[in-house]
Amino acid sequence: MQCDSCDIKNLIYRYADHIDRGKLDDLAALFSGGRLLAVTGDGAVTEIAGEQAILQMYKSFTRLYDDNGTPHTKHVTTNVMVDVAADGATATAQSYAVVFQAVDDFPLQPIIGVRYYDTFANDTFANDTFAKDTGGWRFTERKIESHLFGDLSRHLLQPV
Repeated sequence: MQCDSCDIKNLIYRYADHIDRGKLDDLAALFSGGRLLAVTGDGAVTEIAGEQAILQMYKSFTRLYDDNGTPHTKHVTTNVMVDVAADGATATAQSYAVVFQAVDDFPLQPIIGVRYYDTFANDTFANDTFAKDTGGWRFTERKIESHLFGDLSRHLLQPV
C-alpha cells in the first residue's frame, strides 16, 4: 500500500543518511531539478539550484574524514509534518534537525539546530529508478534555517 506521507518522510530521512555517510553525490542527486535556500542567522538567503551546484556547495563546506569518508555526524530529524495536496501532485513538509558530531579530539555534542521547509513534486509516473526509489516524490526546494549554533569547526571546511 502506497503512503505518500511515508515516502516523503523517507526522502527527508534519506537526505540525512546520505550526508552522515559522506555520500554527497547521492545527496545532491536528491535535488536534480530542485534547489536549496540557505538562510543564515541574520536572515540572509543564498540560493543553490541544481544537482551540480548543490554537490559543489556540499563538497566545499563539508569536512569528510579520511578514516571512513564521513563527516562523523548524525543528523537527527524530528517533528516531520507533511501536507500532501489533494491532487497528490505536490506536497510540503516542515521538520527540525539537530546535528551531533564526535571526532577524536572533539567529544560528542550537538553542533547545530536547523528547521527545514520542503516542497516536493510527485513523479510517480516517471520511468526512472529515482522515482521508483522515492515513491515518485522528489525535492523541488529545501529551505534551511539555521537557529542554534555550536562548535562547527570540525564539521565545516569554511565558516558560514
